[in-house]
Amino acid sequence: MNIHEYQAKQVLKKYGVPVLPGGVAYTADEAAKVAESLPQGVYVVKSQIHAGGRGKGKFKEAEAGGKGGVRVVKSVAEVKENAAQMIGRTLVTIQTGDAGKQVKRVYIEAGCNITRELYLSMLVDRTTSRVTIMASTEGGVNIEDVAHETPEKIFLQSIDPATGIQGFHCRKIAFALGLSDKQVKSATKLLTALYKAFIDTDASMLEINPLVVTGEGEVLPLDAKMNFDSNSLYRHPEIVELRDEDEEDPMELEASKHDLNYIKLDGSIGCMVNGAGLAMATMDIIKLYGGEPANFLDVGGGATRERVTTAFKIILSDPNVEGILVNIFGGIMRCDVIAEGVVAAAREISLNVPLVVRLEGTNVELGKKIMADSGLPIITADNLADAAQKVVKAVKEAA
Repeated sequence: MNIHEYQAKQVLKKYGVPVLPGGVAYTADEAAKVAESLPQGVYVVKSQIHAGGRGKGKFKEAEAGGKGGVRVVKSVAEVKENAAQMIGRTLVTIQTGDAGKQVKRVYIEAGCNITRELYLSMLVDRTTSRVTIMASTEGGVNIEDVAHETPEKIFLQSIDPATGIQGFHCRKIAFALGLSDKQVKSATKLLTALYKAFIDTDASMLEINPLVVTGEGEVLPLDAKMNFDSNSLYRHPEIVELRDEDEEDPMELEASKHDLNYIKLDGSIGCMVNGAGLAMATMDIIKLYGGEPANFLDVGGGATRERVTTAFKIILSDPNVEGILVNIFGGIMRCDVIAEGVVAAAREISLNVPLVVRLEGTNVELGKKIMADSGLPIITADNLADAAQKVVKAVKEAA
């Protein structure tokens, strides 16, 4: 689960992370009031959307002033003017795609005396089963570009969960970033607080870009992006309250309400599978035979008829779907339950795209009989390769 920058800073502040004063605003008038409460001089107006690259992004509307989603201004009047230009407009960044995201709130933050911009992130390394801290002297730019062009400028520090972060870890990172004297002490305090926040909240990623060094020698997070392990959210109701459903794909949001693992893709063949590994294999084989998957959807091992019906409806709610492949290997998930769900959904929605179903495992013969007796134009397949070829062929013929 992702949260906005201002929310991430609220979370981090509770752990003693030094953040600049600021406040969120939903209207231009609110933005001006926030600015009036901040130290005078320089203000930063930041669009709040769940996407990176806001500073380099562009608004679709001409009324947005032709600037990016992060703007430095020098008066309360300019804060109000720029907030008015941003709120309600659609910001397009490298991460949003051409559709962009509508800005519904802005974050007004006090400016600071920046002398250097750095990069810092924490993430769970699946290879080592540890939290890894990534740091670079190249802050304020896409870290992917740095990794590709100058990988030697990225420093990695793995943290043993048995000891947690130690002083020597912090000093190694600080020295790798070229910090000295007072800056090292400031960075050590910051890193220690960030690590505790990361662990305590079950975060899966924390990114600060840029991390800045001020003229006073302080090391501060100028930005903050956090996301959390969805499997741990039951332990953190205070984090769940920060969820902004407006920032999520409507179909993915609906799927999550029914405990379905769904991710929308750009293809035309909808997939409904039980098991993440089998779902990945299904998408791969669709591509192998010349098709493009429209989604990843794992109904899980204990799905009910109702959940299967809901999954089917979610797939068909995507206007790009021109065919559906249901691939079920029945273990805990019985094939007759899948068949009943598919038939019920197809009848309720008036299926108008080719449907290919491959069933194998528990109660497979009963499942096939349910589909055969339904009177619906369901195409059955003997194996996964056969299913993929049939759905790709059916979609091409229907086009």
